[in-house]
Amino acid sequence: MTAVADRFQTLKSQSRCALIPFITAGDPDLETTEKALRILDRSGADFIELGVPYSDPLADGPTIQAAATRALGRGVRLEDVLAVVKAVSGDISAPIILFTYYNPIHYRGAKAFLTQIYEAGARGLVVPDLPLEEAENLLKPAAEVGIDLTLLVAPTTPKERLDAIARSSQGFIYLVSVTGVTGMRSQVATNVKDLLTDLRAVTDKPIGVGFGISDPEQARQMKDWGADAAIVGSAFVKRLASGTPEEGLQAIEEFCCSLKEAIVNS
Repeated sequence: MTAVADRFQTLKSQSRCALIPFITAGDPDLETTEKALRILDRSGADFIELGVPYSDPLADGPTIQAAATRALGRGVRLEDVLAVVKAVSGDISAPIILFTYYNPIHYRGAKAFLTQIYEAGARGLVVPDLPLEEAENLLKPAAEVGIDLTLLVAPTTPKERLDAIARSSQGFIYLVSVTGVTGMRSQVATNVKDLLTDLRAVTDKPIGVGFGISDPEQARQMKDWGADAAIVGSAFVKRLASGTPEEGLQAIEEFCCSLKEAIVNS
């Protein structure tokens, strides 16, 4: 499995903007999750963000919260998620980025957790409730293990903190496009363009924009504004949960292809 930073370097050399779909592991079930990862990989995903179900997902909107609740109700745990990652990691080219809250990491211990997810095949990690001041506890062991720990920047992040976050973030920088939780929105806030400019002034690391991107036009807009990646979550989660598992898989395949086409042809 290719490292996150290496894949971004390859995309940059080709002047390509990445597409990063997000799905919640175990919703509607683990078998469908495995199929979805393979489908997204062949439908244009450059990376895949895989959410680990958590009981108190503070950064997630209603769509992803509901998906996590359904998965937890079926008994899905981290070990189940990693089993799915291990099953597909040798067959897909898109690096898998795990999205998890800090408590499961703290419970297992940072080095043990990072080693476990690396051995399963994950290559990136996003921890939305990890503040910069506490990130060092994960950044160093992550680098040692081979996991890129990506930090988040919000619209409310003071400019003096942008530089510190940009210097510490591994793989890429996750720019949250809105103040609030994840979820589909009718348009992306125009201040994202200014935030991208502010970040470009302090770093040359790749920048991915997420939270609120829900259609091909918005994904195209992110590329036009200079983002290195468009991250799309709730819109995928909603489609995958619609109808039967087979119908959900078909829906995300069509949606992924439409997003990829919009980005490539912009």
